Amino acid sequence: MIEVQDLTKAYGSVTAVDHVSFTVNKGEILGFLGPNGAGKTTTMRILTGFMPATSGTARVAGFDVFTDSLEVRRRIGYLPETPPVYPEMTVETYLDFVARIKGVPSERRASRITDALEKTGLVDKRHELIKRLSRGYKQRVGLAQAVVHDPDVIILDEPTVGLDPKQIIEVRHLIKALAGTHTIILSTHILPEVSMTCDRVVIINKGKIAAVDTPQNLTSRLKGGQKIRVEAQAPEKPLQEALAQIPGANRVQIESIAGGHLIATVESAQGQDLRSQIAAKVIEKGWPLYELRGVSLSLEEIFLELTTDDAAHAQPAS
Repeated sequence: MIEVQDLTKAYGSVTAVDHVSFTVNKGEILGFLGPNGAGKTTTMRILTGFMPATSGTARVAGFDVFTDSLEVRRRIGYLPETPPVYPEMTVETYLDFVARIKGVPSERRASRITDALEKTGLVDKRHELIKRLSRGYKQRVGLAQAVVHDPDVIILDEPTVGLDPKQIIEVRHLIKALAGTHTIILSTHILPEVSMTCDRVVIINKGKIAAVDTPQNLTSRLKGGQKIRVEAQAPEKPLQEALAQIPGANRVQIESIAGGHLIATVESAQGQDLRSQIAAKVIEKGWPLYELRGVSLSLEEIFLELTTDDAAHAQPAS
């Protein structure tokens, strides 16, 4: 549905987007994740025809973003970081205005507005002035204008920024409900947004793609080692020394918890499962063992690993 190849945007000597390539399949939610200033919004603006690229290609539903800009815009719904709403209008009047601008035929306009209201949970707010709505409901209006013309692709730039926790959950559910019938690109710097909403994630840093994969695959692919969590009742220094002596244990971190228990995190090399050796060592020392399990690498750890100064290299194969 979306194909981006070697997309580059330069402002003089500054390259905001540097040879970015990725694809988005039909009905998929793709998370575009990166720190502030990474190039996410610039990429979104290029895809929506808001600004031209310096070089590279981008296609939406088979149409070139640069040579078939109007055709692409007909197939895209866009929600920028600040919802483009008119506060003096009612929700329904505003959506009618947007539908007219987007070329929705008059005979379909009422049904499309009703559908957008239903999808975004705004039916009971249709006659409210937008200025009287909460921040969360204004965000819903922004989503409604993005889907009112039933686009193939929806591009959302930081859709939950500034919302409270309840509003964030509501907007996430709305986005998930839109998937399948729409292809969605979700730009964000909020890590839970990706793991809870997206099918795949593109991590971008300093204008370059650092990784493309599912959140689950990233945890096993982007860091070679394995982490094992051990909870035992033992003296801190002897425990650390005993675990560090196990062949393949690269790093041992100790933290204490209530009741005199210690938690040790043991990092091992790729492909090495040290759980049996760790259990044998703790039992050999006569220390009570309360827990022993593998620990998945969190998306936060992956993100930090890939977006530190020395981490973002070439894009791994997806």
